[in-house]
Amino acid sequence: MTTDLWMLVYSAILCISIPLVSVTGLLLRPGGPAWGFGNRDTSFPVPAWIERTRRAHLNMVENLAPFACLVLVAHVTGKADATTAFGAQVFFVARVAHAAIYIVGIPVARTLAFGLGIFGEMQILWRILS
Repeated sequence: MTTDLWMLVYSAILCISIPLVSVTGLLLRPGGPAWGFGNRDTSFPVPAWIERTRRAHLNMVENLAPFACLVLVAHVTGKADATTAFGAQVFFVARVAHAAIYIVGIPVARTLAFGLGIFGEMQILWRILS
């Protein structure tokens, strides 16, 4: 498999893993297991980091689809090369950083990590269009 495809796989694993952080936090709260294994008809107050984790996951889901499209198009069209591999690696590392920074709650750094991920996608897009 190419580096691009591995980064896509790793990004999918990251997307699957982010909710595990918030679920763990919820289950460790008083009343959390009963709520988690119940119907969840009501909610209860949670720490801000759990809400940030949920938003980090949603953001990852929103960004994974375009990244997957770009990687797969580059692969299918035979344009996957060192440039697309670099872009995919930048995207993945930026998304790991984005998730960690978002959960911890560092606003400006979060935005910079997000922008870096977009830069990685643009590297792949540039190669596809060239």
